Amino acid sequence: MASLSSRDQPRSVSEGELKAANDAPHYDLIIRNGRLLNLSPAGPGEQSCDTRPALADIAIGDRRILAIGPNLSGNARRTIDAQGHLVSPPFVESHIHLDSALTAGEPRWNQSGTLFEGIEIWGDRKQSLTSADVKARALAALKLQASQGVLHVRSHVDVSEPKLVALKALLELREEVRPWMDLQLVAFPQDGLYGAPRNVELLEEALKLGTDVVGGIPHYEFTREDGVRSVHRLFELAEQYDCPLDFHCDEIDDPQSRFLEVVAACALRRGMGQRTTASHTTAFASYDNGYATKLMGLLRLAQLNFVANPLINITLQGRGDCYPKRRGITRVKELWHAGLNVSLGHDCIQDPWYGLGNGNPLDIVQMAIHCCHMTGQREIAACYAMVTHNGAQTLGISPAEYGLAVGKPANLVVLAGQTLRDLSCQRGLATAVISRGHCLAQTPLSITQWDDPPESITYPH
Repeated sequence: MASLSSRDQPRSVSEGELKAANDAPHYDLIIRNGRLLNLSPAGPGEQSCDTRPALADIAIGDRRILAIGPNLSGNARRTIDAQGHLVSPPFVESHIHLDSALTAGEPRWNQSGTLFEGIEIWGDRKQSLTSADVKARALAALKLQASQGVLHVRSHVDVSEPKLVALKALLELREEVRPWMDLQLVAFPQDGLYGAPRNVELLEEALKLGTDVVGGIPHYEFTREDGVRSVHRLFELAEQYDCPLDFHCDEIDDPQSRFLEVVAACALRRGMGQRTTASHTTAFASYDNGYATKLMGLLRLAQLNFVANPLINITLQGRGDCYPKRRGITRVKELWHAGLNVSLGHDCIQDPWYGLGNGNPLDIVQMAIHCCHMTGQREIAACYAMVTHNGAQTLGISPAEYGLAVGKPANLVVLAGQTLRDLSCQRGLATAVISRGHCLAQTPLSITQWDDPPESITYPH
């Protein structure tokens, strides 16, 4: 047998090396070579979308971020190389309907594309709901979202259905996904609080069962008086059950639909502005500027949260217009400039109202950038904050429990790209999603190979 050369001989480890190895920190997971994207919720417009953050490592243990810095020393059970890509706090889905997700075409397609045909179709579809049906579709939708970096979701659930099948199913699912997903449920009276004799009773039953948020839809009540009465009653229930509120508010093209002022006044007088969310508010886009200016003053006093749903509202609204057609999206830029908290939601994923969608928050950001004329450098950064930090504020997540900082929960996403502009232009793929310190999902980057045709080949003109 050939003898080993001195170079091949096993090297003894010195005591100093052993001590250094034993003293080195041990982590559950280290993410190497990431560019931390951590926009502040208070001033998202201060960051340019062309800023390329410096490289850093993130060390994780016991479900928390334990260290952040360049070239961290230490060992880990698992290491993920971010390869110079962005590392972001997880996306926040501020507004979705999981009970109706993935039902497009059942029992028929929405041919008019209108909100009201969608409500009629859902009225038929919900007659055949079962717990297994709701849970299977909702879980598939949550996994689709989570694989793209969404780890916090607020879902509205129709509680106008007498047996509360969907609500009970989603309450079960909320607990089942808790190890990897933060799911909030809104008791939403789709047919109006006073649209049927038992709807108030059903909503209160939903709150007793443990629903997280009180919902409403004042513009869909039979009369304006009923709409105003519903807002006051819902605030009473929110106080009674110590819940935040989230209204489908003025989701209509009618410039005379003005329930936002009622919600804002109630929130201001009850000191509940930061626990109150006005979703959609699409009629705000149709108000004359004189009234809109007066209303904006009230909104600044009340400090409501706002959720715009650009994909669905650019699709549903303006259907009755000839030309010019309204965009049908609330005044996102103006609300942002007023210092109000604005976040973005998907609203629907392949359901009677919107037959498209795949749960990717970057699609919402892209639509907002275009339809809300938010193409400035700081405006693009603001739109990204609307699906991260601003969304966390809407959902009432404590600042101590969200973001990229030592001591915070190890929830984050690695996104292909080095700047926010990259994410906007290329829809940066979520290559790794970390939930509670666990690598929940990984998606490899695809590489396009380009093969030029041989110069010797000639092609006919």
